[in-house]
Amino acid sequence: MLKSSTRALNGSRAADQLQVTVMRAELAAQIDRQVRGDGAFATAIPRLRLGRVSRTEHPVHGVFDPALCVIAQGSKRVLLGNEVYVYDTSHYLVFAQNLPVAGQVIDASPEAPHLALRLNFDVKDITSLALKMKLSTTPPSRTPQRGIFTGELSTTLLEPLLRLTRLLETPEDIPIMAPMISREILYQLLKSADGWRLAQMALADSQSHRIAHAIELLRKRFQETLRMEDLASDVHMSVSALHHHFKAVTAMSPLQYQKQLRLQEARRIMLSEHADAATAGHRVGYDSQSQFNREYSRFFGAPPVRDVKRLREQQVGGMSG
Repeated sequence: MLKSSTRALNGSRAADQLQVTVMRAELAAQIDRQVRGDGAFATAIPRLRLGRVSRTEHPVHGVFDPALCVIAQGSKRVLLGNEVYVYDTSHYLVFAQNLPVAGQVIDASPEAPHLALRLNFDVKDITSLALKMKLSTTPPSRTPQRGIFTGELSTTLLEPLLRLTRLLETPEDIPIMAPMISREILYQLLKSADGWRLAQMALADSQSHRIAHAIELLRKRFQETLRMEDLASDVHMSVSALHHHFKAVTAMSPLQYQKQLRLQEARRIMLSEHADAATAGHRVGYDSQSQFNREYSRFFGAPPVRDVKRLREQQVGGMSG
């Protein structure tokens, strides 16, 4: 009897794995049909982006809003502070907070390009759904409150993701169907074991909600000198509580978070506006050029001029490749 039950269970798991493989292959084919060459592309569906990369790359820095990231082919490494998160075709990744991270595709080739999607979430939608689901704002005891998590990709998520991407072939259906399917995807994530991380960020009586507010203020005022007392007062926390919970969510202090925002914006200014390092550093809040150069080199691995030159050469190589 026990052996029979075990065989039935193993057979069910094998069937589920086969279904996941088939659905993932269809998702990869859909993404490949929709994109033209390498890059990240907006779609006709609000907040849905598709990506294709045909070669492994250097880490790409950016600030990510709350979102679900799914890989249909390939794998990727994401660095948050000193922490590393690796996800692939069997696992999804969720940003539950606005986090400055570095993402690096680690498995891609012209024959088997990295194919992925990102679905951003509106905080109002998270709040509304979390309240209707009556989710707890209390995290499991002794569980790190990181604003990022991974989970196993199953048919429960793949099925609505496929329906969402199929809408790109019938654009007239997008205005009605896309919001409903996106809400279904969000619902499945909130139901998951780590869904409380998303709920916490949105619900007003949680510490993570206050940290989300602190992050929002830092993004708006990153050029200004950071006074922890003022930031703590603005989010109705003590300085010690702000520092503790901010680091628990983001894996860095508010000052480190601000520094990353400054350096990433300076890099963007130099790349897109062709400004020199002195101008870019001053615009993001650095009074000392030597301090800017030193912190930029430490963070990006090369001085500003050399780093920007390398990035421009990569862009040219990508367009010609």
